[in-house]
Amino acid sequence: QVHLVESGGGLVRAGGSLRLSCAASGSIFSMNAMGWYRQAPGKQRELVAMITGGGYTNYADSVKGRFTMSRDSAKNTAYLQMNSLKPEDTAVYYCYVDASTVRYWGRGTQVTVSS
Repeated sequence: QVHLVESGGGLVRAGGSLRLSCAASGSIFSMNAMGWYRQAPGKQRELVAMITGGGYTNYADSVKGRFTMSRDSAKNTAYLQMNSLKPEDTAVYYCYVDASTVRYWGRGTQVTVSS
């Protein structure tokens, strides 16, 4: 079992920055890839970014060049640095981790970007 806690969300004006954190605890020895999804009102959940245990990253086209995902294995924490935020980035952001054959989810953190 892996427990995830997200933090760092909030309200920011367009063009601003936020850094989301996702701290993992529990059966962390089995953790592999981590990532972030987001879900805006009335829309499906979409993958924003992910990072493998080896540090390979992948991003949604809509955030490439603006968002950067990183991982601190010593702290069992993943980060999502979000720059040049746009109103369309407004959503609840959910962290996930793949551990063995199970995907665990955090409860989400709200990001609101005002125009």
